[in-house]
Amino acid sequence: MPLYAIHCLDKPNSLELRLTTRERHLAYVTTHPTFRMGGPYLNAEGQAVGSLIFIEAEDEAAAKAFCAGDPYGQAGLFEVVEIRPWAYAGGKLP
Repeated sequence: MPLYAIHCLDKPNSLELRLTTRERHLAYVTTHPTFRMGGPYLNAEGQAVGSLIFIEAEDEAAAKAFCAGDPYGQAGLFEVVEIRPWAYAGGKLP
């Protein structure tokens, strides 16, 4: 199954929304069968300002469906969401 990278940037001044939605977001992604790896982008102060998620999906429509179910997306946290096919080229994974 193809891999997809989901790149998301938060709307300005939305840290509180991220924090209040975080538990539901983590429950969604970590139990979703297509989820492979992910985590937040951090600013200079170490606060989360976006997300990078890798999933396996049949196609872009399935990747969009994953995003539509994410509580962060449902809460309107993101200013930018980009979904792109991605190929692992090697290196050490966590």
